[in-house]
Amino acid sequence: MFESVELVAVGGAVAEPRTRIDPTDPDIYLHGIPHTEFAELRRTEPVCWIPQPRGSAGFDDEGYWAVTRHADVMTVSRDSDTYSSRENTAIVRFQPDMTRDRIEMQQAVLLNMDPPQHTKQRAIVSRGFTPRAVNSLRAALQARAERILRTALATGDAGDFVTEIACELPLQAIAELLGVPQEDRGNVFEWSNSMIGYDDPEFSGADPMESAMGLLGYAMQMADERQSCPRDDIVTTLVKAEIDGSHLSVDEFGFFVLMLAVAGNETTRNAISHGMLALLSNPAQWDLYKETRPRTAVDEFVRWGSPINAFQRTALHDTVLSGVPIRTGQRVAMFYGSANYDDDVFAAPHTFDITRSPNPHLGFGGSGAHFCLGANLARLEIDLIFNALADHMPGITLAGPAQRLRSGWINGIKHLPVRYR
Repeated sequence: MFESVELVAVGGAVAEPRTRIDPTDPDIYLHGIPHTEFAELRRTEPVCWIPQPRGSAGFDDEGYWAVTRHADVMTVSRDSDTYSSRENTAIVRFQPDMTRDRIEMQQAVLLNMDPPQHTKQRAIVSRGFTPRAVNSLRAALQARAERILRTALATGDAGDFVTEIACELPLQAIAELLGVPQEDRGNVFEWSNSMIGYDDPEFSGADPMESAMGLLGYAMQMADERQSCPRDDIVTTLVKAEIDGSHLSVDEFGFFVLMLAVAGNETTRNAISHGMLALLSNPAQWDLYKETRPRTAVDEFVRWGSPINAFQRTALHDTVLSGVPIRTGQRVAMFYGSANYDDDVFAAPHTFDITRSPNPHLGFGGSGAHFCLGANLARLEIDLIFNALADHMPGITLAGPAQRLRSGWINGIKHLPVRYR
């Protein structure tokens, strides 16, 4: 665990050193979001320099600025002219052996683009995520949600909620959206786990770059097929669509699917898992959900779980954030797991409340250019699976502790043992 030590002056004397965590340390999240430390940072140093040994997170620098307040995360998110996603990508922590050329390869992913390139490509791919396009999937996804639960119930009285339920609807939704054969969704699951789980011993056996290349090759082949044999599906729409004379190349479509495998699979799966864990840990809330099915519940699941702990930007020029000077080229990490519990914004943030309204959480990003493209689809999937759970598994209970993902930027649950009846 990398830590910084600061000498604190008290009454003119030097007090004992104060130890500060590095909130991208993957070991921290084995125990959940570090709420106590984040609250202290928001109170005393909301824009705080976190030193790191050069190269320890894959970057040739000596640390980054941790941004922990809701308002400051919003400021950084909305200012693409000052804070770049492309420069060092949005991923706040890589493995130490990450090379610069491999980081720069990821600049081809929409998540890691800046305007105007980002604006142009997002305008094309957003055609697949309009309210009309998402709503057209409702009936099919509702049927899939119910089938997932029937399948889980048929396997026995107990199981792993993550692998048997939470992961299934997002995977099947991506397959439904893109026209991926359902029998191939297991490959997408394994590729995406490896791509984001490189800090976790359970998933570190596979090379994340090999997994990324496997998924990229699969998606590019699919796009190439649609170029020559168009179908009535979103893949054909995206590879044929033109805006201002531009369209998605086969390569660009491949990188889009790469992003979708993480943004549309991992994050929604973890929102579902965190939501179920919170409901089962708060039985009165689960009873309330089954009785009333409030539409506000989905956003509370996302706020509470904060599936993405942090994304980063890089300063394109000298600037000042909440009175703190930030120099050109310095990395700035936005901690959503802190901002979503900011008591300047949320009343009783540590109370899980499925009726919370308003709920201006940043679980889909802090608005701005990179607000989650698939937020409407994610909300639909989460709503459908929990309604199906209330209908078909009303007696579900915890059967053991959650096993959390070891990751510096994903707040994930790997396994959640439950009893279905």
